[in-house]
Amino acid sequence: MRERVGFIAAVERNELTFAEICERFEISRKTGYKWRARYAESGPEGLVERSRRPLHSPNATPRRVAEALEELRRRHPSWGAGKLLTILGNRHPAWQLPTRSTGCEVLKRAGLVRQRRRHSRPGHPGPPLSEMNAPNAVWSADFKGQFKTRNGVYCYPLTVSDGFSRYLLGCQGLPRRARSSRGQYSHGCLRSTGCRGSSGRTTGLRLRRRHWGDCRGCRCGGFV
Repeated sequence: MRERVGFIAAVERNELTFAEICERFEISRKTGYKWRARYAESGPEGLVERSRRPLHSPNATPRRVAEALEELRRRHPSWGAGKLLTILGNRHPAWQLPTRSTGCEVLKRAGLVRQRRRHSRPGHPGPPLSEMNAPNAVWSADFKGQFKTRNGVYCYPLTVSDGFSRYLLGCQGLPRRARSSRGQYSHGCLRSTGCRGSSGRTTGLRLRRRHWGDCRGCRCGGFV
């Protein structure tokens, strides 16, 4: 809108030719003539952006068909557009009914379709929380999903791996994701391997909070 007002002001000042003014505002002369004609006809209101919606659409759904479809949907809220159109076709054989997808759009515009709630998908956990520049510097403990055994009890496999080499140090099926169970298994891996870092202390473990939550304050001796 501001560009169009400036264009009309430049035209009325008549300091440049019409072609030069159009070139300065980076528009064609056809567009410039259109804006000038609209301003001469309606004043500043003629420069407002107009709707490009067509005045008539030959493929639009007839109003009586849309109203009948909406009324039938209100009577039977659990019926879909395909079934409703079939019933309308049996009742009014002479009507030209839309397709199922168009019928769904008609019901959606009328507010008769309940939108399904989309579940958010978890994103990438992001960069590593600790630098992994040497073997056995940082170990990662993570649950790899769960499955149900033959006796109907769920099993939660917990894995411990080296963050630098990706070497799998251990895998244990736990009956639950309790902090005590995973802490005992992690300490068991440390005792069984006897691995110690360059500083003489037992190697650290990196906990993936995406599955386990915040573990600060836990007496796990290295979970971060």
